[in-house]
Amino acid sequence: MFNSLSDRLTATFKNLRGKGRLTEADVDATVREIRRALLDADVAVPVVREFTSRVRERALGAEVSGALNPSQQIVKIVNEELVEILGGETRRIRLAKNGPTIIMLAGLQGAGKTTLAGKLSKWLKAQGHSPILVACDLQRPNAVTQLQVVGQRAKVPVFAPHPGATSSELEHPAGDPVEVARAGVEEARQKLHDVVIVDTAGRLGVDVDMMEQARQIRRAIVPNEVLFVIDSMIGQDAVNTALAFDEGVNFTGIVLSKLDGDARGGAALSVASVTGKPVMFASTGEGLDDFELFHPDRMASRILDMGDVLTLIEQAEKSWDKDEAARMAKKFADQEDFTLEDFLAQMQQIRNMGSMKKMLMMMPGAQNIRQQLEQFDEREIDRVEAIVRSMTPHERLAPKIINGSRRARIARGSGVHVSEVNGLLERFAQAQKMMKKMAQGGMPGMPGMPGLPGAGGGARKNAKNAPKKKAKSGNPAKAAQERKDAEARRANAAKALPTGAAFGQQSGDFDPSQLNLPKGFDKFLGK
Repeated sequence: MFNSLSDRLTATFKNLRGKGRLTEADVDATVREIRRALLDADVAVPVVREFTSRVRERALGAEVSGALNPSQQIVKIVNEELVEILGGETRRIRLAKNGPTIIMLAGLQGAGKTTLAGKLSKWLKAQGHSPILVACDLQRPNAVTQLQVVGQRAKVPVFAPHPGATSSELEHPAGDPVEVARAGVEEARQKLHDVVIVDTAGRLGVDVDMMEQARQIRRAIVPNEVLFVIDSMIGQDAVNTALAFDEGVNFTGIVLSKLDGDARGGAALSVASVTGKPVMFASTGEGLDDFELFHPDRMASRILDMGDVLTLIEQAEKSWDKDEAARMAKKFADQEDFTLEDFLAQMQQIRNMGSMKKMLMMMPGAQNIRQQLEQFDEREIDRVEAIVRSMTPHERLAPKIINGSRRARIARGSGVHVSEVNGLLERFAQAQKMMKKMAQGGMPGMPGMPGLPGAGGGARKNAKNAPKKKAKSGNPAKAAQERKDAEARRANAAKALPTGAAFGQQSGDFDPSQLNLPKGFDKFLGK
């Protein structure tokens, strides 16, 4: 959404780097570029004027002139002012002390209120609440049916006593949305739901009748929160729409929908500043899980390409399996080999966090590689998973046994070329070596990187205690005798091992400890 604005601001700040002192002309040029970037992003003119005047005033003050790095100080000022116009601080839902918390949704038709009702209900349910949806949009054809489908996907009950308009019935139905809203709140009290989400009808442009209907619903149910849902791609008209709804229903918070779009996104920077009402939530995709609490400081960091690591950590904590993480940590500390089975489990954990592309865009400096990220194919993860799942349990535990014929079989089973299987195995072997070195005593070339606790010390320490290899003799006759003795030992060892058949079926007495197999592999060797 803010890619264009972020690129313009990042390029502006690059021109300030390396300057030990900023003149008034430098500040004016920087403020001029910031003004152009904001106007190009469809930010309202009054908001741009106020924003740039505050930045200029602070940039010419003592906090920049006395700073050791003036360019970084200006970035800090712009970041703080962005946080301010986005609402200042995170605003959460105010829950009712007695009875259910009533949340009313309002906005233009097509802004995404019905879908957002399902997202909000699922988010509240994950927070430990028991929400119920109330279908009060009786004007839009099939709006009630859509809310019922969304509620079913979110596994949240829907109160819909009236079917509303259908595709064949375009005129206003006889149902009264005010009575439906009132009955929905009473239903929530009887069924002991602690949150009621009322989905109201949207309006087209300046619709006095529909605005009056929303005002009557508000007076009838007395909601704790009235959330104004606005399309982030609406452009310059966002301010006029927000002011009209603020006057009509006096909303308490703003929800930004379609924040994953490719529009310029000035609505997000304008509405909160003009109305004085905070942005509370943001819809970042089409799925029911693409919904998040709005943090002004984190959004400002994203715009300035400083990343949003806190949101990334929260997503990881929410979706990561703690038992699996503990198992991997223990395995890493015990210096056990990292197998393809472990790799498959870790890949599943990452997939549970959502889109890989969105996660990478939250990293600091992601705007510099945005083109590469946009070309990243999410289906590549599916192909890698298919390759690993086409292997047998033996092959996942011991990838070294995967020869040419096995690779061809795996490629056929996963629908890829053999070269892709080869590439995956090569990358996995490198990752396996790296993790083993880290567990033993740190990475090479990284001084001061100790071994992990419980890993038995470092590799250098183990190397000192290891027995020294016997040097070869310089006498040709003696060296020839040593080679002959070694060949005899190898021949005797080969005779001592029993002959085996395919799939681990051994003939005769056989002790699996005689073979140097990976830990846990012996369970696959049956008698």
